[in-house]
Amino acid sequence: MVYGRVLDERGRGVPGALVEFWQANAGGRYRHKKETYLAPLDPNFGGFGRTITDEEGNYAFRTVKPGPYPWPNGVNDWRPAHIHFSVFGHGFSQRLITQMYFEGDPMIWICPIVKTIPDEQAIRSLIAALDMNATIPHDLRAYKFDIVLRGRRSTLFENRPEGN
Repeated sequence: MVYGRVLDERGRGVPGALVEFWQANAGGRYRHKKETYLAPLDPNFGGFGRTITDEEGNYAFRTVKPGPYPWPNGVNDWRPAHIHFSVFGHGFSQRLITQMYFEGDPMIWICPIVKTIPDEQAIRSLIAALDMNATIPHDLRAYKFDIVLRGRRSTLFENRPEGN
């Protein structure tokens, strides 16, 4: 499970935000026509979903932990396990895009995409914390990932490299 809050610059929850997420399956394969990775598709996993934040800005979804996959830019480059997020404002033209990584994954720090981010604190804001208090024993682990839309603690957004 992944859960968290969408927050404004003052730490207040943003109600009614549309949160979209997409990811590879547990084997590291995306479900789309141009996918070339040899890992098998999972017939029971679509890899995409949407939810709307509640009145406190909370969101949650149940998913599989995505697998890493090779990145063809280098001889042995790999992407760590990650989930893509889009947060929409009042319309589809108000869209922020980011990625979430999983706490403890050593591949984060050698990822060719992560290495393009010059600020270590910005990278750390993209790493979801394992929350053993929110897990369901013998069923699922829980990772907490808050998304801060604006301000000096804002989440790093791919489509807003100049800041928010």
